[in-house]
Amino acid sequence: MCSILKDTSTITRESAFEWLCSFDNYGWIFGLERITSLMERLGNPQSELKVIHVAGTNGKGSVCKYIGSILQKAGYTVGVYLSPHVERFSERIVVNSQEISEEELALLVAQVRPLAEEMKQNNNTPTFFEIVTAFAFLYFKNRTVDYAVVEVGLGGRFDATNVVTPLVSVITNISLEHTDILGKDIVSIASEKAGIIKDHVPVITAATQHARETIEHVARERNAPIVCIDRTMWKRVSHTGKYQEFFIQGTFKDYTVKTSLLGQHQGENIAVAIAAVERLQMGGVYITDSDILDGIAAAAHPGRMEIVSEKPLILLDGAHNPDGMSMLAKTIKEDFSYQRLILVLGVLKEKDIKTMVSTIAPLSDVIIVTKSANPRASDPLFLKETIGRFDANKKIYVEASIPEAIDHAKRIAKQKDMICVSGSLFTVGEARSYLLSGKTTS
Repeated sequence: MCSILKDTSTITRESAFEWLCSFDNYGWIFGLERITSLMERLGNPQSELKVIHVAGTNGKGSVCKYIGSILQKAGYTVGVYLSPHVERFSERIVVNSQEISEEELALLVAQVRPLAEEMKQNNNTPTFFEIVTAFAFLYFKNRTVDYAVVEVGLGGRFDATNVVTPLVSVITNISLEHTDILGKDIVSIASEKAGIIKDHVPVITAATQHARETIEHVARERNAPIVCIDRTMWKRVSHTGKYQEFFIQGTFKDYTVKTSLLGQHQGENIAVAIAAVERLQMGGVYITDSDILDGIAAAAHPGRMEIVSEKPLILLDGAHNPDGMSMLAKTIKEDFSYQRLILVLGVLKEKDIKTMVSTIAPLSDVIIVTKSANPRASDPLFLKETIGRFDANKKIYVEASIPEAIDHAKRIAKQKDMICVSGSLFTVGEARSYLLSGKTTS
């Protein structure tokens, strides 16, 4: 998780980042007591921000990118806080498409460090994510952003970002994920995510069935007006390997939008983003139709359905749960033509590996299993064994690292083949850095 700016130029900055990484060892500890205490010590900078708060299972990052891009096109200064990062830690904290600099991050460490150390001495140690969330709120306040688009890290109710009172709460789709933490069924998970709903604050959701019922129930309890996005409100009009066009039914009017983000599921993400923006418009925020169209067209989200090479075709997608893998499989079947699919797969060990591989393996002609540098990465031999249970005749190779797996895939790929790298954002992040560097392991 903590690949933070290791090429810093001074010992002072290096020690600052090493200090931050040391909190990575505390993992996820739910509860708002620590983040509340930390934010109070910092003067509650989050209270001065106009926030769009985004939770959900899949699509959170894309929705944040669309909303942020639309607001930026409308002339506002916009902070976007996302997690995790794909290649660089600085991707997490962005203002008007510019990632936070090493110097700015070091200044935040200097400001927060004494407070976090004091909490540590009192056996109230904040987690890595709580400290980084504090950085984001402080930075956005210092930069006097007009709006902050904030992605929930995990769940919602006890997530560190849930110290905000937003202008709009967004909950994308909901499926089974982190069942050891959030609950074993959809209703339990939906209840956790609905924890971001605040009294009288509008809610946008694309959740369906029991998850939607749960969110609607919480919204009623909190007198929060709700807009539910369903499949009748968007339609894909056209698509190519570089962009796609959607018809979106909005609250006020209909839109025909173009996006470079691939996959039919982006229609739902765009519909959610537009519904959130329309609620902002209702609240008096000046945003034109052109801002919406231009913002969606300009939005980019590296590592998600991203093509980084054409001969052979190389697709990167950070699908890291069963629903994400299902969307990837659907997109590959519907939107791409190829002779053979060569899959490079690396998954974190706590994920539902069995369901994920059973979804993507049948489409693949060759699978190269590997692991990212993340300590939570699953052993490639375990991945091979799991896939072998579904198809004993599947051609499976094992490589110890992402660069070796990429080189192997490129060696065996012919021009009309397709290479897909997936299973984790950490896998995709390492693959993207390596592919765009032009290096080889040989």
